[in-house]
Amino acid sequence: MFNKYQVIKSALSYELANFVFNYFLLKRDAAEFMYKNNIIHENGMFGTWRDPQIPNTYSHYADPVMETLLVKVLPKMQQETGLELIPTYSYARLYKKGDKLRRHKDRPSCEISTTINLGGDPWPIFIDGTGADNVIDEFNEIHKPNAPKGTKVLLEVGDMLVYSGCELEHWREPFDGNICGQVFLHYNHVNGPFAEKNKFDERPMLGLPGFVK
Repeated sequence: MFNKYQVIKSALSYELANFVFNYFLLKRDAAEFMYKNNIIHENGMFGTWRDPQIPNTYSHYADPVMETLLVKVLPKMQQETGLELIPTYSYARLYKKGDKLRRHKDRPSCEISTTINLGGDPWPIFIDGTGADNVIDEFNEIHKPNAPKGTKVLLEVGDMLVYSGCELEHWREPFDGNICGQVFLHYNHVNGPFAEKNKFDERPMLGLPGFVK
């Protein structure tokens, strides 16, 4: 029975996770080459370094491979958690040394969120299972006094953390490794208040960039 958060071991095989990790490294390098040489302009189709949540770090909304994972892991996740879900969107990042994820809760399209470790150096995520609102100002990192320190979760390659993204604050401390690949797969409850509006994150289908609504 799902209780706000749960780890699913080997949601992806090591081989599949490693393949996706190396694919995403290559896509980042190709995007950087095309942007720097003015072959294409940055428009989200090949990822971005402009995400204000973690600037200057490569990330990608709805990469087709990640969107495929969004569907692939759903049956196993539903079986393990007992949840009935519809997919909303995927988001992937290649974190670099010094990056951190500020303490926050997610938007409604992330009612049930997951993060999968694709590869690179280990980096724990922290999650506050109390559901309390401790963040006063996310971007200036102002929190209420005595905010819970949270539970530390360290995923191996292919492992997936499933959590109630809109209810539970989650964050990562500054990264002291060199690179870490993570993909976030987001869902809504089938019969929840956001299901009809947020299917595919308001896009006509999976695989489309965010500007296609």
